[in-house]
Amino acid sequence: MKLWDKGSSPDEKTDLFTVGNDRELDLLLVKYDLQASRAHARMLGKIGLLTEAETADLVREIDALMDEEAAGRFTIEAGFEDMHSKIEYLLTEKLGDTGKKIHTARSRNDQVLVALQLYLKDALSDVQHQVRMLFDRLLELAEKHQAVPLPGYTHLQVAMPSSFGLWFSAYAESLIDDVYLLEAARRVADQNPLGSAAGYGSSFPIDREFTTEALGFETMKYNVVAAQMGRGKVERTAATALAAVAATLGKLAMDICLYMSQNFGFVSFPDKLTTGSSIMPHKKNPDIFELIRGKCNLLQAVPGQLGLLTTNLPSGYHRDLQLTKDLLLPAVENLKSCLEMAHTSLGEIQVREDILDDPKYDYLYSVDTLNQRVLEGVPFRDAYRDMAAAIADGSFSPVKGAAHTHAGSLGNLCLDRIADKMAQACADPA
Repeated sequence: MKLWDKGSSPDEKTDLFTVGNDRELDLLLVKYDLQASRAHARMLGKIGLLTEAETADLVREIDALMDEEAAGRFTIEAGFEDMHSKIEYLLTEKLGDTGKKIHTARSRNDQVLVALQLYLKDALSDVQHQVRMLFDRLLELAEKHQAVPLPGYTHLQVAMPSSFGLWFSAYAESLIDDVYLLEAARRVADQNPLGSAAGYGSSFPIDREFTTEALGFETMKYNVVAAQMGRGKVERTAATALAAVAATLGKLAMDICLYMSQNFGFVSFPDKLTTGSSIMPHKKNPDIFELIRGKCNLLQAVPGQLGLLTTNLPSGYHRDLQLTKDLLLPAVENLKSCLEMAHTSLGEIQVREDILDDPKYDYLYSVDTLNQRVLEGVPFRDAYRDMAAAIADGSFSPVKGAAHTHAGSLGNLCLDRIADKMAQACADPA
């Protein structure tokens, strides 16, 4: 069944090419298409395009389909082009001519727009919740291990003293920036496009304020052309926020892969969270974090792919836009799985507490030793030259245990302030 069927059908190759994998992807959106159809039916009844009985019948059958979807029993067979055609078919099968009226005053264009934006509102909120859970875990680990020393690196060269507390809380605070972007993307999606129809509105006296309130949107996309132009822009905005989370998570995964290697040996995990080798019995491979790293690298490409797909498209709908679902929906699901695995695995991370006992890390304290001489009255440039000379001739003697007291430093992690900042970032806008 095709909603645009005028009595003739394309050949099989055309059908396969144009439908693509819409049926599979639409299963993620059916819930939201049904929600929008329910609000649309109620609106049609409100303005008199449906009788009270027709409205009640449609709402009842849509509610039954929502129950089927929630139970995982809703399917889109090969005979249907997408979720829209399957839903209309089922309503017509149950209600006859009343079912045929559900498409009044709307188009597949605004149907998919509203379903996608409802999905993104939920998906971005879900991702934000998972980010908050990962943040909480990182902050707990920072509190637990705040005094455990860790070498800090620049250029992958030993640089300055750090700690596990500083490292864990660095990633925690970085996630706050990502929450800002997730919230911004959610607000872009939180604008009702339903009623824009094919992108130019309708001659029916529809009530868009009613559907905006019924669907829980903060506002509507008032201009109907702007609503249609949101297709692609909404997806790119969401993908940019997802990519920001992926960048933070991918960097954390890379650190863990590095720190798990025998050359570093800073952290480890139980055997159940690592994998072995088919020929090397000693191996404990960080496959979880390698896959997180790889998946997150690919996720960071999605905004660029969406940009390439939608750049130079004029206003109005174009079938190219169908392909945005192929890029965005799997990206959302992949990021969710990466966040879940990171949160679970970090709950069992084991940190090594004697790392800095190795004399190769003595040079970590060169800056602290230099700063001590400055505090004693030696000009900085003179102290720097003296320190460089001592390192060169082997007479350097590190000053360990220097106090780092300023906000955000090794000795003053400000974990409570970081927690407050995240709480504020996650608070609903007033």
